[in-house]
Amino acid sequence: MYLVLEYALVDDYLQRRAALREDHLALARAAHERGELVLAGALPDPYDRALLVWKASRGVVERFAQQDPYVTNGLVTGWKVREWNVVIGD
Repeated sequence: MYLVLEYALVDDYLQRRAALREDHLALARAAHERGELVLAGALPDPYDRALLVWKASRGVVERFAQQDPYVTNGLVTGWKVREWNVVIGD
């Protein structure tokens, strides 16, 4: 089962992310290296949402969001975790 972590981003996300980007990416890369985080990225035009696809427990995903510098520093206005019913692919 996959989970999707969806972030709602602040309007000035692109301007504010530079100071936090390396810490955010380090957290994401560590989750990826552990095999938990499969894919991640922001949705452009406009940059108002980001999606992170997980193959991990809900607790792992929620802990990531709670520790993410983008969340703790207000670049994310809200987040939610949803199951993703994948029908094609592994």
